[in-house]
Amino acid sequence: MTELIIHADGASRGNPGDAAGGAVVTRADTGDVVAEVGVICGVATNNVAEYRGMIAGVEVAKKLFPDATVTIRLDSKLVVEQMSGRWKVKHPDMQQLVKRAWQVIGDMAVSFTWVPREDNSDADRLANKALDTGADFEHLY
Repeated sequence: MTELIIHADGASRGNPGDAAGGAVVTRADTGDVVAEVGVICGVATNNVAEYRGMIAGVEVAKKLFPDATVTIRLDSKLVVEQMSGRWKVKHPDMQQLVKRAWQVIGDMAVSFTWVPREDNSDADRLANKALDTGADFEHLY
């Protein structure tokens, strides 16, 4: 069984402001990068952008390895706790993002882990790349 790690992050210039999400997907056993994605979110908060980055990462991981076990690493405690079911999701827009995330995840085996911001620099770089270029991207390796 393939085990993947998805590092996802969001960037918002203004919070809310121009926002984008990014994710890097790696093989857990080798650390090899299998995909990098960035997605433009329009005007949004950091947390909305982080959800969007996570969803984009899961979509590409599922496309490449539909039966993989996935660990999703995020530096937003809010997103980790909400997706783990420990914190309620009160805001209607966030409820829709959580619903969409679970639709994408489907029956994949996933876990969510909080990581310090400095351990999420690749995903942050990808979110900022999407912001800087003003375009979504998907690179498969």
